[in-house]
Amino acid sequence: MKQEEATKVYLDGKLLTSVNDPKSFANEIRQNRRNGLLPNEVNIVYLKSINEVHINSDRGRVRKPYIIVENGKSRLNDELKQKIKAKEIDFNYLIRKGIIEYLDAEEEENIYAALDEKSITKHTTHLEIDPASNLGLTINASVFPEYNSIGRHPISANFMKQSQGMYLSNFNNRYDARAFVLYYPQMPLINSTAFRSLNLKKYSNGQNFVVALTTYYGFNMADAIVMNKSSIDRGLGRSVFFRSYNDEERRYPGEQKDHFKVPAPTTEGYLGENAYSKLGDDGLIEKELDINEGDVLIGKVSPPRFLEEQTSFDVGEERSRDNSVVLRSGEQGIVDNVMLTETSGATKLVKVKIRSIKVPQIGDKFASRHGQKGVVSLLLPQEDMPFSSNGIIPDLLLNPHSLPSRMTFGHMLEMLGGKAAALSGQYFDGTPFSSNGKERIEEYSKILGDFNFDKLGDEELYDGRTGKKFHAKIFQGVVYYNRLWHMVSLKLQVRSRGPVQILTHQPTEGKPRKGGLKFGELERDALVGHGASLLIKDRMLEQSDKSEIWVCKECGDIGYYDYIKRVPICLACNSTNNIEKVEISYAFKLLLDELKSLHVFPKLNINE
Repeated sequence: MKQEEATKVYLDGKLLTSVNDPKSFANEIRQNRRNGLLPNEVNIVYLKSINEVHINSDRGRVRKPYIIVENGKSRLNDELKQKIKAKEIDFNYLIRKGIIEYLDAEEEENIYAALDEKSITKHTTHLEIDPASNLGLTINASVFPEYNSIGRHPISANFMKQSQGMYLSNFNNRYDARAFVLYYPQMPLINSTAFRSLNLKKYSNGQNFVVALTTYYGFNMADAIVMNKSSIDRGLGRSVFFRSYNDEERRYPGEQKDHFKVPAPTTEGYLGENAYSKLGDDGLIEKELDINEGDVLIGKVSPPRFLEEQTSFDVGEERSRDNSVVLRSGEQGIVDNVMLTETSGATKLVKVKIRSIKVPQIGDKFASRHGQKGVVSLLLPQEDMPFSSNGIIPDLLLNPHSLPSRMTFGHMLEMLGGKAAALSGQYFDGTPFSSNGKERIEEYSKILGDFNFDKLGDEELYDGRTGKKFHAKIFQGVVYYNRLWHMVSLKLQVRSRGPVQILTHQPTEGKPRKGGLKFGELERDALVGHGASLLIKDRMLEQSDKSEIWVCKECGDIGYYDYIKRVPICLACNSTNNIEKVEISYAFKLLLDELKSLHVFPKLNINE
C-alpha cells in the first residue's frame, strides 16, 4: 500500500498516526484490551467508508457489555455459568478475563452480534448477554414490547415517565416544585425481570384496570375512553398534587432588606385586608388551612424600587411595597406544610407546600404501558356500564379500533395474561423476548379454561342501559394503566377581560398571568374558509389590540392629536390639514415604528 493511501488513526478526535493494515491494527488493539494490556475503557473502530481508524477513550460515551464469541463458540461456557451461580466469580472477573467486553456505539459498527446461542454462525463476533438488553430501562420495565410496533416504544416510554405514582417514599419531607402521588398504587399483575430487580414495586405508578374492548354509543370514538364513575368514587386513579412556593428575605444595597410580615395598609400595592386574613403574626400562612386563588401564602414587604420620596417637611419617610407570594390563579387546595429555614447567605427562607386532591374527571389522560393513550370522555355510573353474567363490570371501555391500526398486540396479550393472573392469584412474567408468544397464549388459555371462561378472553356482556345481551362477544381482561399528569384541573384557563402586554397591547400569554387563549394562524384560516369575516375582525382586532391612530393623507406618516390646540398634527409635513383617524391593530403600528428605526419610511395610503 502506498503511503498516501495509508489509513489515518485518530485518538479522541486528534490525528495520531497512520497505518497500512487497519483491520489487523484494530484487531491487535482489541486483543491487547482483552488480555489486560490496555484499559477496558478503550474502544476502537475501523470505518471502511472513510478509511479511518478511531480510538475512543474519552468520558461520557454510552457503552454496552457483550459476550465475546470465538470460532463460533461463546467464551461464556457452562463451567463459568456454574461458577457465577455458585457466586465463586462475579461480573468484573468476566471483564478482566476477556470473556465480556464493553463496546461503545462506534465499535458496534465493527461487530456481528447474535441474539442467542442458537443464532451463532461462523461470522458471529459477539453475543448479547440477554436479548432484552437491546431495549432501554424504561421499555424493559414494560411487558411484551416485542409484540408492539417499534414506533410505540418511545411513545410508551414517554407515557411511563409522565405517569403518577409513588415517585419517592419520603415525599412528605420534600418540597418539590410540583409532584403527584397516587392514592392506591398497585404492582402490575404482569411484570418483568427489570421491574423486579430494580424493586420498582416500591415505586409503582399505575393500577390494574378491568378493560373491555367495545364501543359505547359513540362516546369512545378514536382515543376517547369511557370510565366507571363508581370505580373512581372507590378510589381508582385518585391522586394528590403537591406544589411548593418559596421566598426569601433578600438584601439590597444601602443596608435595605425584605421583611416577612403582614403588610400595613399604607404599603404600596396593598392587596386588601381579606387577602392577608389567613396569615399568622409572622406573615406566614398556617398549616391545614383551605386556600383559594388570590390568597396570600407568604406576606413580605420590600424597600421601594427607587429612592425614597421627600415629604413636604423635607423628612425622608421610609416607604415599602408589597411583595407577597400569592396562590396561582385557578388553583386551590390545603396548606400541607410550611418550612422556615436559612439560606447559605444567612437570610430567611420560607417554603410552603400546597396539596390538592385530583379525582379523575372528563378530559383527564390515561395510558397503558403499550402507548395506548386515551382521554376520559364519559364517566358512567356502574349501573349503566356493560356487565358480564358473573357480575364483572369493566373500569374502562377501550375502542377496539385503536389496536389493529397501531399494532399494539402486547396490549391484547397483557389483557389475556392479566385476566389469567387475576383468576389464578399469581403474577406472570412479561420480560421482553423471554418466551414464545404462542406458548404464552396457550398457558393463559388453559388457566381461563380451568375457571370456565372462554379460552381467548371473550365474554358475553349485557348493556347496562337496556339490559339486553350484546350480539357479539366482547374481549375483556386486566391491563396495567397509568394516570398521566395531563389533567384538566391544571390546564383549565378562562378569561373575559384581563391584563395586556405593554409592548404589543395584546392579551398576556399563559395561565399564571391570567392570559388569553391563543387564536393562531390556523384558527384564522378556518374562519377565512367559512367566510366569517366579522368574527375574524372581532377576535383579532376588537378583542385584541385595536387602536386608533391619525394618518396624514399628504405624506402617509403617522401623526398625533394635540389636546391643547385640539387639532391633529403631522410632524413630517408640519401641517394640521388632511389628517384622518384610522382603526388598526396596535401590532401593525409597532411594525411601522420598527421599520422607522431601520431608516425605512413606510407610507400609508388612505382611500376615501
